[in-house]
Amino acid sequence: MRIRKLIVAAGMSLLFVSTYSAAKSEAAEPSLWKIQKLLASKKYVDLTHEFAPGIHHWPGFPDETRKTIYWYDKRPDTLGVGFFSELFTHVSQWGTHVDPPAHFIKGLRTVDQIDPKEMIVPLVVVDVHEEAAKNPDYTLSLDRVKKWEKDCGQIAAGAFVAMRTDWLKRWPDAARMENKDGNGVAHYPGWSLPVLKYLYEDRKIAASGHEPTDTDLGIATTKDDYSLETYVLSTTTIRSSC
Repeated sequence: MRIRKLIVAAGMSLLFVSTYSAAKSEAAEPSLWKIQKLLASKKYVDLTHEFAPGIHHWPGFPDETRKTIYWYDKRPDTLGVGFFSELFTHVSQWGTHVDPPAHFIKGLRTVDQIDPKEMIVPLVVVDVHEEAAKNPDYTLSLDRVKKWEKDCGQIAAGAFVAMRTDWLKRWPDAARMENKDGNGVAHYPGWSLPVLKYLYEDRKIAASGHEPTDTDLGIATTKDDYSLETYVLSTTTIRSSC
């Protein structure tokens, strides 16, 4: 089944500002009010995970901390009373998130430099969850991507290509997410360089996303090999994970 929908990339929020222009004919272009009503009538699927201390994260990062700083009633451990407010401390690449190019490449764009309009793109889902269930080291191949195109049509320029592995079902269990063997080597699925080059250089996609924490295979990241993620962030606008 062909899957093409408008999405907002994981970890980002859509800011919708409605304006009305009487000068434009609705026959030529629907008003933003009508578009808003149409969008509001659709089904939305939240792909994000909740933040919480202890959730799985890259081991080089500290854990999230959370503290109540205002409470409804007087408490000795808060700054004041009358309302509820919390202080969160966590790194930028946390949970479900978008990696901007500047995450790996100095001088390239940061998240604040990405226009929200760039985050509304066609979604292509390459479903390989059955393959990943049989082989945790599954690597998406170029043949598999071309099979998707044969079945569903050419991947559109500017698309967001997501690889479905159902790894999300292991969340938030860090041990199951990393899936390490007795030697401490992680085993989780990832992309391949030929596929990424084909998607970004030939098909001109905007971004790619996945459920494991990294673009690279677990057996690669165990050796601190993030070469595929480096390629993606040096080539594109965004990368989405988790």
